[in-house]
Amino acid sequence: MSTVARSRSAQHRILVMGAVYALIAAPAVVAAIEAAHYYVQNRTNGHVLSDGEERAFLLHVPNGYDGTRPVPLVISMHGGGAWPALQMHVSGWNRVADEYGFLVVYPAGHGKPMRWETFEPGADLGRDVRYIAALIDTLRAAFAIDSTRIYADGLSNGGGMAFVLSCTLADRIAAIGMVAPAQTLPPAWCPDRRPLPMISFHGDADPILPYSGGPMGGAGPVRPVFAPVRTFVAWWAERNRCATTPVETAIAADVVRLEYTECAEGAPVVFHTLLGGGHTWPSGHGLPEWFTGPTVRSIDATNEMWGFFRRYRLRAE
Repeated sequence: MSTVARSRSAQHRILVMGAVYALIAAPAVVAAIEAAHYYVQNRTNGHVLSDGEERAFLLHVPNGYDGTRPVPLVISMHGGGAWPALQMHVSGWNRVADEYGFLVVYPAGHGKPMRWETFEPGADLGRDVRYIAALIDTLRAAFAIDSTRIYADGLSNGGGMAFVLSCTLADRIAAIGMVAPAQTLPPAWCPDRRPLPMISFHGDADPILPYSGGPMGGAGPVRPVFAPVRTFVAWWAERNRCATTPVETAIAADVVRLEYTECAEGAPVVFHTLLGGGHTWPSGHGLPEWFTGPTVRSIDATNEMWGFFRRYRLRAE
């Protein structure tokens, strides 16, 4: 490897280290590393004015888009301490968008390091919700978007934000996807409990957000406590008024799918346990497995999400 290549590799390693540590609420010294390298890798191509603040986003328009027919929109949200370009790289949504012809946008959280307010009922959740609503309005004004086929997904803190949107923008979003969602909001908080299709993934060896519940892993002054993952999934099935007994299927040696069916308004709940999987995006890239744990590659979360999303449209009121 050349000196230049080694230097770039080292810079990337430091950058990702900073992002991951910031994601798990690490000490300020590590968050400072992330901040120092943030502007090197972050890139966006649009802004929305929301609550008097310019909020950035990174938009991908698929190859072949000509504006003659409405296309779906996927909103994919980064984890805490990350940024839009990293979520684009980790998830690989652009590849799927080009294949199937839909727009994908990666919104930016707020603050430095960036985050979404998903942990406390009293937090200013409205600020991020209004930003996403404004982002949808902005993109619909500029592109031919099918308003019945808008979907939202996210990783970790971004997955928690997807849950928040399911409770606040259920009249605009047709289905939700989550990977290792980080949120501690109680079910009673959810202001809009209309049934919403949901697909989710979580590793049972996640060192950051424990599968069986408990405090967030890693170092840091703030360590929120999470409910067991299966408890959260069962609550969503109750919200969707599904049959109480889910169907469990081993779809790979290291992936077990749990599906709640017979749900109200045809809104199923599908959950994947990634056996031995860590705090990573299944078949994704860009996160250091030496820290976040293994990435399961026998299933592709992005392909699975799109296969799930495309089955659903927003129901007319």
